[in-house]
Amino acid sequence: MAGLLRLCTAGSVDDGKSTLIGRLLYDSQAVYEDQVRSVARASAHRSAGPIDFSLFTDGLKAEREQGITIDVAYRYFATARRKFILADTPGHEQYTRNMATGASTADLAILLVDARHGLRPQSRRHARIARLLGLSSFVVAVNKMDLVGFDRGIYEDIRADFEACLEGARVQSIPLSALEGDNVAQPSDRLPWYDGPTLLDHLETVEITRDEEEAFRFPVQLVLRPNHDFRGYAGQILSGSVRAGAPVTVWPSGHETIVRRIVTMDGDLEAARTPQSVTLVLDGEIDISRGDVIAAGSPSVASRFEADLVWMDERPLDPSRLYLLKQTGRTVTAEIHRSLALNEIGPAIVTTSRPIVFDGYSAHRGTGSFIVIDPVTSFTAGAGMIVQPAIDSAGAADRGGVAERLVRAARQAATDGEAITAVRLALEEMLT
Repeated sequence: MAGLLRLCTAGSVDDGKSTLIGRLLYDSQAVYEDQVRSVARASAHRSAGPIDFSLFTDGLKAEREQGITIDVAYRYFATARRKFILADTPGHEQYTRNMATGASTADLAILLVDARHGLRPQSRRHARIARLLGLSSFVVAVNKMDLVGFDRGIYEDIRADFEACLEGARVQSIPLSALEGDNVAQPSDRLPWYDGPTLLDHLETVEITRDEEEAFRFPVQLVLRPNHDFRGYAGQILSGSVRAGAPVTVWPSGHETIVRRIVTMDGDLEAARTPQSVTLVLDGEIDISRGDVIAAGSPSVASRFEADLVWMDERPLDPSRLYLLKQTGRTVTAEIHRSLALNEIGPAIVTTSRPIVFDGYSAHRGTGSFIVIDPVTSFTAGAGMIVQPAIDSAGAADRGGVAERLVRAARQAATDGEAITAVRLALEEMLT
């Protein structure tokens, strides 16, 4: 059996994502008989036929009432050849942040498009987000081919548009009808000009590069010191693998050491790999705290970097405010030097109050991603993918933004007490 495949759907609203996933689950016999009976009863007053396949995934009452997907619906199923974790994500623009959440852990994205409408702005936005999130394997599912008479020319035009949009990615285009079942799990005799795989056949056989082939990265979540004879560092392996006796480096200090033991509740291991949670015992007494990273190789250590952001807050990104940035196990204050509105995507320069340990997102998702938190509401305001460290020569003027304002406020005060008050008020203004 091939390895586990994590996949998500994406595309514009009403392109048929939930229907496709429901049909895929139904045709692969991944739904129980009582679920089929329940969906059949709920489909009685709908126009989607005896079974409305979208109801297998649109689980919220509001979703069923409106006929749209709002939240990310996860489904777990298996065939004789592979196991799957599938995320059905929303198509509406206002739920773009939910789509980004569903795509963030996927290995492959199914980009759906209605054959009658072709690529729409939201289809392109979802494709761009998926690429920013590091996805390089795509299925372009040209849906509702039955409504355009299975016209090959329409399919070829859409396929060409999508391949231009996904330049550099691995793309498999499939014409299908989710409602009728053409080319979902079984080949269709209504598409004699198409000789490629069905959707299920492609998903069962596509090869995906796994994180364990990457360099070892282990952010420390907790320092364990139950007695004077034991000091261990607990966390989850984000990428790669490690063996007892292997040389590693602790960042940001750059201290080199050796892994003496790999400890678990079930006993010591000779080796461990992503995504296992373990406790590492290192050689020697080293000053390590939560948020430090034990690694093989050399990640970047900097307080200024370039990133791509997806903004998820109704309150726009304000470059004059301070935000909290959480990356692996470390949370720091940060400035983001650009403006973004809800659901906008764009590059930005990020400056943190303390150096963080990171890799480019394209190399390591775990250490290359972060979230932005509003310090007043504690709302997750944005998600970011680190591109690379920022160029120092371009950062001198930007880096002083908050610090310069605080220093200016203090220098204008006549007494120490007034300086303290001025700095406090300035900080409150930046945080609100």
